[in-house]
Amino acid sequence: MRVLRVLAPNPGIRELEGTNTWIVGDVPALVIDPGPDDRGHLDEVARTAGSVGAIALTHDHPDHAPGALPLAAMTGARVFAAKPAEGPAEVIERIRDGERVSAGSVSLEVVATPGHTADHVAFFDMRSGSLFTGDAVLGRGTSVIDPPEGDLAAYLRSLRRMRELGPRTIYPGHGPVVLRALAKLDEYLDHRTMREEQILTALGDASRTPEELVAEIYADYPPELHELAARSVLAHLLKLEVEGRADKRMKAGVVRWSAIEPRSCERCGRPVRGRVRLCGSCTLAVLQE
Repeated sequence: MRVLRVLAPNPGIRELEGTNTWIVGDVPALVIDPGPDDRGHLDEVARTAGSVGAIALTHDHPDHAPGALPLAAMTGARVFAAKPAEGPAEVIERIRDGERVSAGSVSLEVVATPGHTADHVAFFDMRSGSLFTGDAVLGRGTSVIDPPEGDLAAYLRSLRRMRELGPRTIYPGHGPVVLRALAKLDEYLDHRTMREEQILTALGDASRTPEELVAEIYADYPPELHELAARSVLAHLLKLEVEGRADKRMKAGVVRWSAIEPRSCERCGRPVRGRVRLCGSCTLAVLQE
């Protein structure tokens, strides 16, 4: 299966060298993530593809999706996305988990991978073991999970689901191709476990802000990354809060977080969030009794 990369001219902290636009299959090819609406980039994508049969988006972020409709206008191809942009119905089609996107001899499975965004999907070719991961897995570094759009618990489920597919090669939205796909997914899962343990250790018996945690946990990282790191730490804290292992309180106008022992609902035994005695379902049931 032919897989070619055209690198978009949008380097940055999040984008690394730029967005990877993937051209998959012989003509008419499938184009994954056309990237920004940059005419020079889109011309190169069309030229490299030879003929474009379909355009697919992993998610609707501005470094991945804006070039889709202009490329469709240039080539006559349809756009497939889980969260389609506004446009003519004959050009844009919504895709869902388990469906397939096809062009020429290529047919890729749509795999819902929420977490980085709610609409995020990956595309999988079972025959070759090729997995096109968008921003769910990068070729270098880790994906940014930025609440409220990002959801760490959903993201971890997506990583496990991608691992269950048994991919051999990852073609990421940014960074180099990953030739040891399972090892990379294990690395991502292990990294999140390690980071969670660091956060709980750093919280200790104190009450701290995400920024204070970043200053300790990311002390060896460049300062320009600390703002993004604080968003990642917040994603972990929100997950811990849902699991009943962290709690937040407002002090002097500042939200501060504390580690707490997990608690169970006194009525049904299920985990509860924060320091409450009853879970949401039991609270509602008690009010209705």
